Amino acid sequence: MREPRSQPGTQLRFQVLHEIAEEARARLPRNIWDYMRGATETETTAKRNRMAIDTLALRPRMLRDVNDIDLGKNFLGAELELPLTFAPIGSLESFDAEGGAAAARAAARHGMMTTLSSVSAPGLEATAEAAPGPKIFQLYVRGDADWVDEHAHRAIEAGYTAFCLTVDVAVYSRRERDLVNRFVKPWRRSATGHNYQASLNWKDVERFKKTHDIPLLIKGIMTAEDAALACDLGVDGVWVSNHGGRQLDQAQGSMAVLPEVVETVAGRAAVIVDGGFLRGTDVIKAMALGADLVGLGRLTAMGLGAAGEEGLVRAIDLLSEEMHIAMGLMGKTRYEDLSPEDLTTAPPGHPPDVLSAFPLLPEN
Repeated sequence: MREPRSQPGTQLRFQVLHEIAEEARARLPRNIWDYMRGATETETTAKRNRMAIDTLALRPRMLRDVNDIDLGKNFLGAELELPLTFAPIGSLESFDAEGGAAAARAAARHGMMTTLSSVSAPGLEATAEAAPGPKIFQLYVRGDADWVDEHAHRAIEAGYTAFCLTVDVAVYSRRERDLVNRFVKPWRRSATGHNYQASLNWKDVERFKKTHDIPLLIKGIMTAEDAALACDLGVDGVWVSNHGGRQLDQAQGSMAVLPEVVETVAGRAAVIVDGGFLRGTDVIKAMALGADLVGLGRLTAMGLGAAGEEGLVRAIDLLSEEMHIAMGLMGKTRYEDLSPEDLTTAPPGHPPDVLSAFPLLPEN
């Protein structure tokens, strides 16, 4: 079992993940909590993220030697202690004043990835300086090719492991919890150049790959067809994501799409997935289906919202302990031992919802 990376007092304060969620809800302003929890329109896509995870059941094998469980993973040449990344979240500083810097330090303490959103403080260079370790820089395109190239050069200079283009925001969604609260994220008030994101296309991806010597990830892929196009252009990572259910309503859950993407990619690129991942068993299921890296969005926000960097470190303490337990009880010691045959379908244990992974959370 991995040693906890959080301080002893934090360990006593938070002994289960739902206590972190509960504390974040108590501490965060209502607008910020709803921004984190909410999704687009009917919030069906966000619920389907959990449905796709919860309707997969584990098939454990017995009488295997599991004394030596390794939770590490190589991702794009980086040796990680955990196959995890904090997903890019706009206005991360709304959950903790240090924003991306706090997340970077928490990631370094756990030997995992972090992904910085281009619309999150303290910015590209300051986040890279905050802590050592592998990092991904994610860009919302708000300018022409020269503008994109400038960000790519800055990311390379700052030592980022990979560069990520988010491609599922050609049109901005209607997030009704925010609309009801009359809440607009700070960066949205001054956002310009959205027409560049709307016009982003596969030729831009091809140009980037020919121009820059940094691994490129494409985030927002939800079909085998688009995964194939990305691989044909030499993309280094296909990121299966529906933006946490926050963009297109009535879409599939990410985990439901993962198998077809893994089959189509067929080892030509790394596969990342996010969308509803909150428990250790969630991560193990994704690894069994062939993911190389799992992104954590709302858990990142709740960890920071509960107790800043320490809260986020403690959230990963607990998540990694759950992962270790799940691997051992599955009779596995390495992710290579996992396969889709270790999963089957079953009814969900609770009505799927954004926070249904925490059934003991009061008033969930």
